[in-house]
Amino acid sequence: MRMRKKKHGEERIMACASLLCEKPHSPISIAPEHLADAPLCLEIGCGKGGFACGMAEKYPNRAFYAMEKIANVMICALEKAKECQESRPTDNLRFMIADARELEEWFAPASVDYLYLNFSDPWPKARHTERRLTHRAFLQKYFSLLKPTGVLQFKTDNVALFDFTLSEIEALGLAPEVVTRDLHNSPYAEDNVMTEYERNFSSQGYPIHMLRLCPPQEKR
Repeated sequence: MRMRKKKHGEERIMACASLLCEKPHSPISIAPEHLADAPLCLEIGCGKGGFACGMAEKYPNRAFYAMEKIANVMICALEKAKECQESRPTDNLRFMIADARELEEWFAPASVDYLYLNFSDPWPKARHTERRLTHRAFLQKYFSLLKPTGVLQFKTDNVALFDFTLSEIEALGLAPEVVTRDLHNSPYAEDNVMTEYERNFSSQGYPIHMLRLCPPQEKR
């Protein structure tokens, strides 16, 4: 179902312009000067922004970037981030309205420390397989951006998408460092920051699946 267009969308985005990145002229590390040496974290598909806001507050010495391709969705994330701006110990959170296919135009190779995919669109139809953000073509794109010591983390409630992701990882000759099909009842729950979708799904009794993956060995 298509989301209803929000009223005064452009004005609401402009009101949060200080949190929004402009596309760089060349793919460089876009961390602000005061965080130039900080670990760089990227969330692709930030939705309403709950995860990005929570992580930026929890890890004040990291630079967080949250990407969302739909401007109408980004409004919620920007307004949430602006509303809780004073609760963040450092000014370490920025947003970008962009498609994941454009990642190399935003970030330099081997510049990202942590990359997060949270509750990505499962694109369930077989003809849409290549649109899934965990398709092998996207995974290889992420590997080019991650540092040799970087980490990719993926969370979903969708069993079919999780199984697909595992098969794509295996097809690349890799194996995840961490796999759990019940995140909230696992040892990894303690440090977990939930998204809005995650709270909703888990409250309905759906288990949350999570994996962590490092770049291919040859990059180390």
